[in-house]
Amino acid sequence: MKTVKNIAITVGLTMAALPGLAQAQDSEIGYDKGALAYDALMSGDNQTAVDRLESSKLSDPAVMINLGQAYARTGRSGDAAKMFTAAMNSNRSFDLVLADGQVMNSRTAAEIALNSLNGRLASR
Repeated sequence: MKTVKNIAITVGLTMAALPGLAQAQDSEIGYDKGALAYDALMSGDNQTAVDRLESSKLSDPAVMINLGQAYARTGRSGDAAKMFTAAMNSNRSFDLVLADGQVMNSRTAAEIALNSLNGRLASR
């Protein structure tokens, strides 16, 4: 049976999450509430997301991707790239439910997030 986990990837993949959709779905499927800092990311409280996720299990691709998003939003592009790369290269992968409801493999989500980050940096 495939495991599906929910993650907030709002920057780069969905650009802007739809608040109604985000409110309607469970925010962190398969995780304790707050473990992925979903609510903090969705509300734009990026430093809270960084603080929460840095104290989490950094071997989990969902945590790495969300921490990468929080780093990117707080101007830590190099750290964001490291997190996305680590998630892509992780020996674990599983399907994630993104903030927009889309289901995607964690490696694919990390790759898209890294490419989006690189695209934003290149356009500066």
